[in-house]
Amino acid sequence: MVVMTRWLDPDEQRTWRAFLAATRALMDTLDRDLQRDAGMPHAYYEILVRLSEAPERRLRMSELAQAAGSSRSRLSHAVARLEAAGWVRRDDCPTDRRGQIAVLTDAGFTTLAAAAPGHVEGVRRHLFDALSPAQVDQLRRISETLADHLTGS
Repeated sequence: MVVMTRWLDPDEQRTWRAFLAATRALMDTLDRDLQRDAGMPHAYYEILVRLSEAPERRLRMSELAQAAGSSRSRLSHAVARLEAAGWVRRDDCPTDRRGQIAVLTDAGFTTLAAAAPGHVEGVRRHLFDALSPAQVDQLRRISETLADHLTGS
């Protein structure tokens, strides 16, 4: 059976490359801003946010990896760094001896609360301020469609 490659036409190629350039530039800019202003990469900020939104600021490591869009090994490394900073601690899971629970400490919550205003301002300045209200709505709808398609929701 011969499979025909469905090559991108010029408009699709231009759209694909614009999407890649925009998402990379946005994430790089937000990461640089967080490094400069809060002393942490965006990936660490995302972990702190996910924990802050969880009940009792606690999540199983496997759930945290999924929520943060990270592999378990990458998350484990990041949490080790966050533990060293005193922002997160790991507790043993009471129902599974192999499992661990990541817990956002008070110091981690304070750090997140200090970093959040600058991060939100960066998101607003670098993303939302560049778009019209109609474009924001389109971006949300497109992003939801892609997320549903890619996650099988």
